Amino acid sequence: MTLAQSRTNDTNVSDAYPTRLRGGEAQLLDRSDPAVWGVADDGPFDAAELAAHEAKGYSILEGLISPAEVQGYWRELERLSSDEQLKADERVVTEKTSGEVRSIFEVHKISELIAELARDPRILDRARQILGSDVYIHQSRVNYMPGFRGNGFYWHSDFETWHAEDGMPRPRAVSCSIALTDNYPFNGGLMVMPGSHRTFVQCLGETPDDHYKASLKEQEIGVPSENDITKLAAEHGIDQFTGPAGSALFFDSNIMHGSGNNITPYPRSNIFLVFNSVENTLVEPFAASSPRPEFIGARDFTPLSRD
Repeated sequence: MTLAQSRTNDTNVSDAYPTRLRGGEAQLLDRSDPAVWGVADDGPFDAAELAAHEAKGYSILEGLISPAEVQGYWRELERLSSDEQLKADERVVTEKTSGEVRSIFEVHKISELIAELARDPRILDRARQILGSDVYIHQSRVNYMPGFRGNGFYWHSDFETWHAEDGMPRPRAVSCSIALTDNYPFNGGLMVMPGSHRTFVQCLGETPDDHYKASLKEQEIGVPSENDITKLAAEHGIDQFTGPAGSALFFDSNIMHGSGNNITPYPRSNIFLVFNSVENTLVEPFAASSPRPEFIGARDFTPLSRD
């Protein structure tokens, strides 16, 4: 692995993670930033848990929310997906083939219940601790993966896209995925490569204008090569997020992850909250002509509070 020479974007912010290369070969770059910025005294994670998160790039918490809470959020997801007026909203992404709802973005602004969840100390305090600062919501969404026909997400690093298309300077962001259905090994559960967050995988190909309109359904630009995925898997292996509804996965913005299709009768749905440090706010995109819409990459950096 090598560390490529930094460059700058249009706002003269140094680019330590160049990607979307127009020529040459993609490289595997050593990450120059920590995954954990806080310490044990800052929040709920103890020192051993923080060390494990730094090493693996993710933490699983079973039973973070109660069965009664799970039912309440599940009803909220059903309400949102059946809202005919909402389906015309650009924030709703449908499956490429079936037309069924795949994701609803900026959901913390659509649902007061989910807005409250983002401020819940069980979640917010852990995000603050991992990132070592106040945080804001960079992105929120709910994901629906129905039984029999739910499509997965190909291997990718979220940070690669957020850096290239949103202008996130460094991987000082963490995602929290809260399972509202039981996650089995066979119903399209999220797969991660533990330790892969220490490597930034460059991607080839120039970002098309309005790329988000296609990539939210099926991403083709900003995905690693099969050769690079094979290298990472050989070095790190693959773990899977499984567990009962109510479990939560906190995972680093740069970890390599993906999910397979769901051909079982068991649906898989989750609430997805991305927290970014207020010390890592967005600038101009590093590899796109203009930023993606704010419902995908927020530019309101107001810190979240428990209020």
